[in-house]
Amino acid sequence: MTEPRPDVLVVGAGIVGICAAALLSEAGHGVTVVDRTGICEETSSGNAAAFAFSDVLPLAQKGMLKNLPKWLLDPLGPLSIPPAYLPKLLPWLIRFWRAGQTGYEPALAAQAAMMRLSEAEWMALMERSGTRPMLREDGSLELYESEAEFRASLPGWAARDRFAIPYRHVAGDEMAALQPGLSAQFVKATFAPGWKTVDDPKLLGKAIWTHAEAKGARFVEGRVVQAIAGAAGPELRLEDGRTLRGARLIVAAGAWSHLLAKGFGDRIPLETERGYNTTLPAGAFDVKRQLIFSGHGFVVTPLSTGLRVGGAVELGGLDRPPNYARSRTMLEKARRFLPGLRTGGGREWMGYRPSLPDSLPVIGRARNAPDVFYAFGHGHLGLTQAAATARFIRDLVSGETPAIDLSPFSPQRF
Repeated sequence: MTEPRPDVLVVGAGIVGICAAALLSEAGHGVTVVDRTGICEETSSGNAAAFAFSDVLPLAQKGMLKNLPKWLLDPLGPLSIPPAYLPKLLPWLIRFWRAGQTGYEPALAAQAAMMRLSEAEWMALMERSGTRPMLREDGSLELYESEAEFRASLPGWAARDRFAIPYRHVAGDEMAALQPGLSAQFVKATFAPGWKTVDDPKLLGKAIWTHAEAKGARFVEGRVVQAIAGAAGPELRLEDGRTLRGARLIVAAGAWSHLLAKGFGDRIPLETERGYNTTLPAGAFDVKRQLIFSGHGFVVTPLSTGLRVGGAVELGGLDRPPNYARSRTMLEKARRFLPGLRTGGGREWMGYRPSLPDSLPVIGRARNAPDVFYAFGHGHLGLTQAAATARFIRDLVSGETPAIDLSPFSPQRF
């Protein structure tokens, strides 16, 4: 069975795919979005809800590989690697190390440019879609347990100075005013006023889809098993036997995208960062803004639907079962950091973050199929960068010049 041919097919109904559908539909394209579950039902449903526009530092710059022995010995630490997965992960880790040695400055500049556009595009899209009331502009508070930890953060804040990103270091009464009830173990913090959050990322994604649907976008539920460059244009083969054809195809399938890219001649070194969280009932603690416990690799975010405690990284691929002990470890730490936090009644979750070794997403045309475009690999920043990525995809599909140089995000850079 073959479905009617749309102008543009989008694989993936996460936040990146939904934003692409919205902007393409606004531009007059006929758009069909295909996903195996629904609108923002998977990784985009459970993220930390941040518009992290000041988070411009590439992960590879942080000297993470020196911690490899500790990661292997601490399966519940901020970043872990299951020992059995290490041989498969090793090529990605080597690329990650090389990116930290030689690619830091180009990646930093590319991220900063992307973040400037991301903020502008998100604010404009929220206005057009009527979702601006879902935005919270309370900033973030990054917390340090010692002077040494605070000093170690300073080079990263100095790098942000180069891009006029506002922040201020706080302590004592000012820190307590920004977040009452903190444990006394925190000696300093950094407040970033430009950091924003949303009421709930799943609800925002569904609201953006409502806007896209009003502009003519349609949704097809189905599991894509193959994507090919057919004689008459890109084709998607679904598990149930259906075939979808379009004039153009956008691959925005998150952590599964690289599997589809192989069919178009691109071998993308994507790895999966498995992130965990627990969403507690509303009222578990009066958190004023997103709290970042960088030394422990997690955040606490106030949502309209509860209080989300989560983060951490487990480099473990797509097939291993979840290890919810990681969620419980973060929750126990949060209870110590926020004395009085009520930890009962929470909902545990795991999602798959699609990450490239240089911390930059893949945005651009496929190697062997000029009508196929990629929009994936945003790591921790999918929600943050979704609207800017959608702008790039709209420009590429429409034959317009992108707003910034896309060469740092080229699928062929590897």
